Amino acid sequence: MQKLGPYFFILPAVAVMFAGLVYPVLQAFYLSFFDWKIGTDIDDAPFVGFAHFIRMMSDEAVLESLWVTLRFGFWTITIEMFLGVSLALLLEKPIRGASVFRTIFILPLMVSPVVVGLIWRYLFDARIGWINYYLGYLGIEPQVWLGDAQLAFFAMVFTDIWQWTPFIFIIVIAGLQALPSEVLEASKIDGANWWQHIFFVKLPMIKSILIIALLLRLIDVFRALEVMFIMTGGGPGRATEVLSLHIYNRAFTTQQLGYASAISVLLILIVFLLSLAILKLGNPMKDKADI
Repeated sequence: MQKLGPYFFILPAVAVMFAGLVYPVLQAFYLSFFDWKIGTDIDDAPFVGFAHFIRMMSDEAVLESLWVTLRFGFWTITIEMFLGVSLALLLEKPIRGASVFRTIFILPLMVSPVVVGLIWRYLFDARIGWINYYLGYLGIEPQVWLGDAQLAFFAMVFTDIWQWTPFIFIIVIAGLQALPSEVLEASKIDGANWWQHIFFVKLPMIKSILIIALLLRLIDVFRALEVMFIMTGGGPGRATEVLSLHIYNRAFTTQQLGYASAISVLLILIVFLLSLAILKLGNPMKDKADI
C-alpha cells in the first residue's frame, strides 16, 4: 500500500489532464476520419479514412494559413525574445524608477486578448485611428493598416509583440535575479567586461529559462486566435489567417467539422515536432532526470 501512495496522490492530476487534454486530442483524431458536419449525428457521418489528410496536403488554403503562421511565429518570437531579454538586462539592477517601468511593462499581460484586439483594431483604423492621426503630424499619409495585406500582417505582429514581450521580460528578469552573486563577482574579478559578463556568464546560466520561454511562446503562437479574429478576421484575403483561425472558419463557418479536426491533428503534430526540436537545444529537465 505504501508503494501505491505516490500514484494515489497524482491520480487526480492525471484524471484532469486526461479529461482536458488527452481525450479531446483523441476525439479530434477520431473525428478526422469522418465527413461530419454541424447538425448531423456522428454515427450517421460517412467514414472517409485518410481522405481529409490527403486533401489537406494539397489544399492551398491550409498551406497558406500554415505559411502565415510560421512567418508570424518567426517574427514575433524573434523580436519578443530580443526585446524581453534586453529589457530584463537593463532593469535587473535596482535603479530609480525601475519598479514603475516594470509595472508598465507588465500591464499588457493583464488585458484579455479580446480587449487587445479591440484596442488595436481602433488604433489602426484608417479613418479614426490614433496611429494615422499622429503620423499626420510627421507628414506621413494615412495608411489603410488593416485593409492592405502587408500592413495588416505588420499590425498583427506589432500587436502580438506589444502584448507578449512583457511575458518574456518577467520570466527572464526572475531568472537573472536568482543567479548566484558569487559567480557574478568571480567573473568581474577575472576581468570580464560588460559584454562578456552577459554573453558568457549570465545568458548561459539562464539557458534553461530562455528555452522554457521560447517553448511557451511557440505553443501560444500556434494557438493564437482571438486577436486575429477581432482585428482582421483573417483578412484581407488570407493575409492574417493563421492556422488556428483557419480551423475555426472550417469548423464553424463552412461547418466541416471532420476536415477541421484533421487540420487540428496537423497543428498538434507541428507543435509537437517543433517543441521536440527546441528541447533538443537544452532540455531544462535533463539534469534533474539524471539525478
